[in-house]
Amino acid sequence: MVPICIQIIREEHSTLAAMLRSLGMLVERGPANDPNTFFDVLGAMLFYVDEFPERLHHPKESELLFPRVARLVPEAKELIARLDKDHESGESAVRELSHLLQAWELIGDTRRSAFEVAAKRYLDFYLEHMRLEETVIIPAALKVLSEADWKELDAAFAANCDPMTGSTPRDPVYDRLFTRIVTRAPAPIGLG
Repeated sequence: MVPICIQIIREEHSTLAAMLRSLGMLVERGPANDPNTFFDVLGAMLFYVDEFPERLHHPKESELLFPRVARLVPEAKELIARLDKDHESGESAVRELSHLLQAWELIGDTRRSAFEVAAKRYLDFYLEHMRLEETVIIPAALKVLSEADWKELDAAFAANCDPMTGSTPRDPVYDRLFTRIVTRAPAPIGLG
């Protein structure tokens, strides 16, 4: 049986990957004839990435899961150090991306290319980061952690799940954010 915390990590990764891919599709599509909606939806997507994964998801991995795996799987220490460094720089990276988006919106198309390049780099980086966690760290954890480790991790991860995964009751604050993104984003990204 897969531990609850691993299920939570996978659900949160899946939700985040969907958001990142949708963000990429929206950037490729561009503002078209509705720049206000375009910038609003992209801003909301970046806010979500900053608000949940950066502040709640990453600390659970870095403070709870990674140290246990590093202790028991010495060959994973270098990768874990890299993933921790990614976590440390993630918040500033998404904030920089938000700033570049705002510059494009407020200053105009002379800032578009800078945002597009940074967005592509950020999406590639983040998707690769999650791939490494899923293909290296999680399998290692499943092999070496004890039942006591899993109980502690399960309790900690269950205490603050991403409300956008759909597996926990929706938080009204995040529900408004999710609804805003889904209803305003153009099809096929959203319903708009």
